[in-house]
Amino acid sequence: MKKLLVLIATLTVGWAVADSQSYVEQVTERLKPAGNVCVEGQACTTAVAAVTVSAGPQSGDQVYTTACAACHATGALNAPKLGDVAAWAPRMAKSMDTLYNNAIMGINAMPAKGGNSSLSDDEVMAAVDHMVASVQ
Repeated sequence: MKKLLVLIATLTVGWAVADSQSYVEQVTERLKPAGNVCVEGQACTTAVAAVTVSAGPQSGDQVYTTACAACHATGALNAPKLGDVAAWAPRMAKSMDTLYNNAIMGINAMPAKGGNSSLSDDEVMAAVDHMVASVQ
């Protein structure tokens, strides 16, 4: 693995940096897995994040908060902000079906389902309804 890292470093930044042991260690640290699997009955050496499983479909507000707000609250990547009538008007003029389809399938910089593929189409449509309601 170290030889592969040195090769990658050599090809990307040159021999001077690739020969540095600390550089290899830094790259190795960055490439470590984000987490570990802990098996019941065996020692687990790292903290495990709690996973919350939804008991049912999320509301439009919940989906907006967890999947949409990162961009639609700030306007990142030209996303229309929640409550911005001028930004939403041309989109709403196309039709709700177009808004739903764009949110589910993705458009421009927005990934399908806002990047959360675990959402159902109905949950995504509820989030669209929530955002549209903010400008009506």
